[in-house]
This record gives sequence, structure tokens and C-alpha cells, in this order.
Amino acid sequence: MQFQVDCITGLITPAAYFESPNQDERAEGTEIDLIVIHGISLPPNQFQGDAVINFFQNKLDPTAHPYFAQIADMKVSAHLFIRRDGTLIQFVPLHKRAWHAGQSEFNGRSRCNDFSIGIELEGADDIPYAPEQYTILADLCITLKQHYAKITRERIVGHSDISPGRKTDPGSAFNWNFFRNLLKKGGV
Repeated sequence: MQFQVDCITGLITPAAYFESPNQDERAEGTEIDLIVIHGISLPPNQFQGDAVINFFQNKLDPTAHPYFAQIADMKVSAHLFIRRDGTLIQFVPLHKRAWHAGQSEFNGRSRCNDFSIGIELEGADDIPYAPEQYTILADLCITLKQHYAKITRERIVGHSDISPGRKTDPGSAFNWNFFRNLLKKGGV
């Protein structure tokens, strides 16, 4: 799929945009040079519905599911979210800092939110991701690489890579070999 990045707004076309309040400015002069892949499903291991959208917009109803009561007050976001069917949703403009990585470190640099783009996949650690998600994710990473020259295939990592012991996503079900082959076909 062809994606376009608006360098002024930081928005990607044709993603639907649902602005998250959970964002702030990156430090002046910060170069984006990392992509962090996450997995999320709300409730856990269940797909569809608007719970993830509501969660990233601080609108999650804590009474809608017992698990939601534990997380409803968390203030988190991601730049992008890829649903099981490949639908792309954006929550934070690329030039802004999304709150997706938490306590994290990559190559000796802490606070990965400062210099990364967070992409959430609708999924769970041990449930295979959908082929459409891999295709959209690879096309998206190829497009992002064109706009942020310091992103290389080695700088596209999982949340578990930057927060080992604390996070496990995108999990064992994420097929890194298949994904990296798609990137290679796209020149990344």
C-alpha cells in the first residue's frame, strides 16, 4: 500500500486519525531513528471493537470489562495502530512524542519515546498476527525509512527488545523472519 507522510502535520495518508491527548513535544533537534513494534488487544486476547482507540484517547470505560478497571487511568499512546484486517489508525503526529515505550533503552540510549515511532499491532504475544498486518507494517516502515534516513532494518525492534524483562510484545507469535523479508523486498 502506498503511504504519504505530510511533513508539516506529521500525519500519514490514508490512516484514520484519532488524536490522543497522551503526547508531547520531542526535544528540539531530536532525530527520529527507531521504530518500536508493539502488540495490544483489549480485553487481552480479544480483537475488534473500539477499546484500544478509547484507551489511547483516555476514554476507556473501566466498567466495560474487569481488566479495564486496572488500566483505565493509564496515560499511554502510540503513533500508529494496525488492526487485524490491516486498517491503519494514527493517534499521534510523527514529529510528536507518543507515550508507548515507557522505561526503555536502545544501544545505550534511554527514554526511547524521545527518538522513536511506536507502532501497535492488534494482537497478542502467542496468537499469530494476520498477513495483512505484516504487509501494512512493512509498507509503513519502508515509507518511514524514506522520511527518516537514520532508520535502518536494525533499528526496527520489538518492545521486548527495548524493555527486556518488563515487556514481551510483540511476542513469540510475531514472525520476524517473514517481516524482515518483506522489508528486504522493499529495499530496507
